[in-house]
Amino acid sequence: MDSTRQNIFQVLVVDDNPEIREIIQILLSSEGYQVTEAKTGNSALEKLAQISFDIIILDIMMPGLNGYQTCLEIRKITNAPILFLSARTKDSDKLLGFSSGGDDYLAKPFSYSELTGRVKALIRRYHIYQGVRESTLPAPQMPPTTLRYRELEINTETEEVRKDGRLLELTDTEYAILKLLTTNRRQIFSAERLYESIWHEPYYYGANNTIMVHIRNLRRKIEPEPKNPVLIKTIWGKGYRCD
Repeated sequence: MDSTRQNIFQVLVVDDNPEIREIIQILLSSEGYQVTEAKTGNSALEKLAQISFDIIILDIMMPGLNGYQTCLEIRKITNAPILFLSARTKDSDKLLGFSSGGDDYLAKPFSYSELTGRVKALIRRYHIYQGVRESTLPAPQMPPTTLRYRELEINTETEEVRKDGRLLELTDTEYAILKLLTTNRRQIFSAERLYESIWHEPYYYGANNTIMVHIRNLRRKIEPEPKNPVLIKTIWGKGYRCD
């Protein structure tokens, strides 16, 4: 059974186009999701103060706060996955979306199957790393509760990461990357292997830029000198590694 049908997951759709909101509302409601709509960034922030959402679907071009600005504000409230949904499809637009804290990017017009597939994958990954696992999954070997890597302390139960005792605010994707690399020390992860391990979908052209942005954001939070990283190393021509 699909884990997304075992619970009622909360979805926030933020778009100033009522037709787009209605389409997503109908589509996701038919899949068993509880969908809440917001037509502006400020309205979305008000709803986030009242409801805990499992995913936010966010447009970019909106009056008032645009999608990038809204995403930055959302990240002050929650680490729930953010899926950008926009007609702006340039690589620079996507990179800006990831830099502001987004987890995925889907271009308009979109296919219904692609939207529902992305939503299911993001929610599933989010709740796996939050400690909610599908009952059909085999019971994994339990890792140590606390992983230590140099000055970092990673609590695998609470999903908290501390640096020299100070709690770091990592997104779901940043945490997943850090945990993967630190639990597989000295292994080199190519862009393709890293993407497929974290996003759980086939690697595609342009995904390397997505990875680079998330690695850069993660380094800003954990590295003593982000421009001269010592915790997450780039092995030129091969990928990334934690020693």
